[in-house]
Amino acid sequence: MTLPGAASVIDYTDDLTSVREDMLRGFFVGWPKRPSARQHLALLRGSYRSVVAVDEAAQRVVGFVNMLSDGVLTAFIPWLEILPGYQGRGIGTELMRRILAGTERFYSIDLVCDEALLPYYARFAMISASSALVRHPGALEGCPPADP
Repeated sequence: MTLPGAASVIDYTDDLTSVREDMLRGFFVGWPKRPSARQHLALLRGSYRSVVAVDEAAQRVVGFVNMLSDGVLTAFIPWLEILPGYQGRGIGTELMRRILAGTERFYSIDLVCDEALLPYYARFAMISASSALVRHPGALEGCPPADP
């Protein structure tokens, strides 16, 4: 599907064969160290499902969402991210719509987010729930420091 944007055309796809590392710049905003473009591409390709938004004129991915799943009853959406310059244009909404399409067979689809984002995800029939998590900062070793 192609949607006209304010300044460019955004294409949405779950076919990652043409996505290259150099198309994945600027993501993981606010992280102390960003995963490398190689890690980013590997996580997208290794996911149960991934959808990217591509600005074809700029030849860059401007948003992505991915899903991990057992393929039977449960799924988890670890990341939805839109580049800052492309936010507010409905790209995140379209990515969520696409990643959730066809997931009715799963008993649960979980996502962990900051409390301030709960109203956004409520638009997709997601409800607030408690969660627990572990972070291993060492997994990002070797990643370049994030830009300020």
